[in-house]
Amino acid sequence: MKKAVLFIAIFLGFVFSGISQERALHEDYLAFGSETEKAIWNSDEKTPFQLFKAVNAVETISEEKWNLLVGELDGKASKTTDQMVLLRTIFQKAHQRLFRKYEQHSSFNTMLASGKFDCVSGSAALGLLLERYGYDFDIVETDYHVFIQVNLAGKPIILESTIAVGGMITLPSEVENYLSSYLPKKDATPITFNQRLAGPNVDLSETSIFRKVNLTELAGLQYYNDAIVHFNSQDYGQAVHQLSKAYLLYPSDRIEGLRDLSINLAFKTYGYDLRK
Repeated sequence: MKKAVLFIAIFLGFVFSGISQERALHEDYLAFGSETEKAIWNSDEKTPFQLFKAVNAVETISEEKWNLLVGELDGKASKTTDQMVLLRTIFQKAHQRLFRKYEQHSSFNTMLASGKFDCVSGSAALGLLLERYGYDFDIVETDYHVFIQVNLAGKPIILESTIAVGGMITLPSEVENYLSSYLPKKDATPITFNQRLAGPNVDLSETSIFRKVNLTELAGLQYYNDAIVHFNSQDYGQAVHQLSKAYLLYPSDRIEGLRDLSINLAFKTYGYDLRK
C-alpha cells in the first residue's frame, strides 16, 4: 500500500508535502536509462555538470573535449584580469571546441561526443564556464529558447549560444532590442507543452515566458526536451519518466503540464493508467 501511494505521488508531481526529494529520487520510483544515469541520481553530491551528463548517459562519452577547453581557459584566466577579454575568449573557445553544428534536441552528451548542440546544451556549457570563472550571470528561459545574460560592470551582455558570429551582444541598444523581443506580450497565448526549446529561428509574436533559471533547473529543461522526443513518438510512459526527473530538478508549469498531458494520453491511447 505504501509503495502504491508513493507511485501515485511521483506521477502527480511530487506535490504531497510528506514526500521528501531524497525519498523521491530512490531508484524504486524513477526509471533510469542506464546504470551511469542511476549512479548520478543516487549520488549525494550531484553537480549541475553531472546532471547535464545524466540525460542519455553512457559510460563511453568522454570528457576529454571539456577538460581540454577548461585547461585552455584556466591558462587564459591566469594571465588576464580583464573580464571582458576573458568573456569573449570563453564564448569563442566554446564555439571552436564544443559547438560544431546546431541541431535541435542535442543533449550535453551529444555535444561532447559529436559537437551537435542546441540552446539548452550550449547555454549549459557557457553557464558552467561562467560559474567557474566567477561571472555574475543569469540563464533566461523563454517560451522556445534559452540564452544567457552576463552582468559585467553594471552593463548587460547577451551570450547567444546558437550564433557563433555576432552571438556575443555588447552594444547597449542591441542588447535592449534583443531582450525586448523576448519579453512577454500582453494577452499572449500560453505555450504548447510539447514544443521543444529551439534555436534562434522562433516565433516571437506570442511570448509568454521570461524567467531566470539556475544551472540545476536548466538540467531539468534538458530532461523536458528529451521527454518531448518520447512524447512525439507516442512513448508516453518514457516521457513521464523523464518529466518526473525534470520536475524534481525544476518544478515548473510547462513540465507539470506536459507530464499531466502524457499521463492522460497514455490512458486514452493505450489504456495505461499511470496514476495507479
